[in-house]
Amino acid sequence: METSRSSSRAVSRCNSAFLACAMLTLASLAAAQSSPGTANGEWHYLGGDSHHTRYSDVDQINAENFEALEEAWVWDGASFNAASGRSTPSYIDGILYTVAGPRRHVVAIDPATGETIWSYREPNTARWEYSMRKDYGKGLAYSKVDGRGVIYIISPAFFLTALDAKTGEPLEGFGKKVPVEGFPDTGVVDLVADLGHDYDAYNGVDLETGYITSSSPPIVVGDVVVIGNSAEQGYNQSRIENIPGDILGYDKKTGELLWKFNVLPGPGEFGHETWENDAWEWTGDISSWAPLSADQERGIVYVPTNGATLDFYGGFRPGDNLFSTSLIAIDVKTGKRVWHFQMVHHDIWNFDTPTAPVLLDVQMDGKTVPIVVQVTKQAFAYTFNRETGEPIWPIEERPVPASPVPGEMLSKTQPFPTKPAPYDNQGLTEDALINFTPELRQRMLEIIEEYEYGPLFNPPLHQANSKGKKAGLLCPGDIGGVNIDGPAAADPTTGILYVTSRKDCSYRILAPGVIRDGLLEDPTGTTVSDYVVIPGYGSVQGPDGLNMFKPPYSRITAIDMNTGDHLWWIPVGETPDRVLNHPDLQGMDIPNTGYGVPVAPMTVTKTMLIYAGNGSDGTAYLYAADKATGKQLGRVEVPAQSRYGMMTYLHEGKQYIMLLTGSKLTAMALYEE
Repeated sequence: METSRSSSRAVSRCNSAFLACAMLTLASLAAAQSSPGTANGEWHYLGGDSHHTRYSDVDQINAENFEALEEAWVWDGASFNAASGRSTPSYIDGILYTVAGPRRHVVAIDPATGETIWSYREPNTARWEYSMRKDYGKGLAYSKVDGRGVIYIISPAFFLTALDAKTGEPLEGFGKKVPVEGFPDTGVVDLVADLGHDYDAYNGVDLETGYITSSSPPIVVGDVVVIGNSAEQGYNQSRIENIPGDILGYDKKTGELLWKFNVLPGPGEFGHETWENDAWEWTGDISSWAPLSADQERGIVYVPTNGATLDFYGGFRPGDNLFSTSLIAIDVKTGKRVWHFQMVHHDIWNFDTPTAPVLLDVQMDGKTVPIVVQVTKQAFAYTFNRETGEPIWPIEERPVPASPVPGEMLSKTQPFPTKPAPYDNQGLTEDALINFTPELRQRMLEIIEEYEYGPLFNPPLHQANSKGKKAGLLCPGDIGGVNIDGPAAADPTTGILYVTSRKDCSYRILAPGVIRDGLLEDPTGTTVSDYVVIPGYGSVQGPDGLNMFKPPYSRITAIDMNTGDHLWWIPVGETPDRVLNHPDLQGMDIPNTGYGVPVAPMTVTKTMLIYAGNGSDGTAYLYAADKATGKQLGRVEVPAQSRYGMMTYLHEGKQYIMLLTGSKLTAMALYEE
């Protein structure tokens, strides 16, 4: 089933005639079944179903009674030292499951009362003590083995554990004994052992060559548990060596390793030619820290990846660097590539792919077409036939700026989808800047005069650059477009995608670093300084604490994926007091700007779009909107700001909406007399 292509860019250069041919090929496709996961009020996956739509067909809570919601119960993870609140719980067979805290305890919770039923904690190791993203656990996976419910979890120390869903006991016959004191005799797989690097069970791999961990759960596709990962490079920009974030597949019953997909291809493997300077031998990352999605019917898992080491400089790794910043479709039975698309060639913008791809079956020219759509930091929704990998709408390779940094060799072009249109800012022009008053606009122009700014894919600058600028602006920046705290949602019954995003520009300034004696020979035979240290970085602020942009600052955009057209957009939350009360803006008719800081955790139900946001004074609210128009249907105050995930479930005839509020889980339900 593997698709043969000379390079990832061949996919981009399709034309309308080719697409027409592809549509004819799809004419015989039957309508795909909805991915199981949320039937009967359940929520089996991080994204509700394996298509990651965050959709449930429950309808007890509707427009008429939404504002009667109240707090039903709160589960406090403070005793587990929880803080980040990123784990979306799963509701399966009458029990809620989540992970909590830096130890990533697995916790089973009574869905009606919030009482803890059982918890499991992995023994301590040096691997855990060193690990990053400890409290970033986003959830867990579930399947059945011989009729028995099983919970799967990846720990910060990079062990896979299988637990009996009813008792929390490690699964008998899964994996093998880990040679570390305190680990159970069964139920655990040492994932580092299968990556192909020198390591020991207690300390993991040699820290001189990198470290690997995980922040997202595995996903079970058929009988295979698929494992993603994350690396440390986003935190420690200190070396060019790193471990590749290879994807692993295990038998869900025995824990036997079935396959390994190399995200950094070696000699003879597809894509190896995109790594020049032999950088494939010693650099890496390309992890899949975002969650995975899957087409259960076709047996395909969809893996979004981030960039290669380093995040903002790649002079030592010339070439396009497959499979960095890509979407990879993998056959779960064989571990072979079905197709791929690289969304950023030779990524040095930290445009790591932050959320799970969304799978939908849409209607085009009277035919049902299976698609996968990947939303990104760069505010594009890349859309493909999820079976063949062909773009649904043409994706064009367009010229982009070259880098002024010595030794850096960027790709001359990058892929630009022609549809859907971008859902937020791309690059920076003066027209995008704050314009409430001419004075504020002028002050903003003076602020950005320090920076080199321009289109999407504007490169970073180095110290003492010939332009005399403080840094190069990257727009969208680190928290722009779609990011980790705002996964997209979708309605599979209509094919509408809901994307939450915000405007942002970040800057980076590079300086010479000492690596391998501070010098590196590039492929042309010249010796150049290696720019790897980042002594200056941050986001650009507007005048007097105002946002640098015209509103909206953050938004939800509804996109009809049957046509690729935008339907509507709404701000997330309400105009903040810092704008309403600004002395220079008194007496002005200020439109709703959106609150600006948070993006919107969302879920979609049969009757409405539900999302979290903030009122003008920062009060946390839960909002309901009409799915077809975006019109607000109601709002209700909630105890705290919610982040990352949101889910809903039906337990014993009662619908609950679950919010992730810091260390707590807050369950909302209809008021009862």
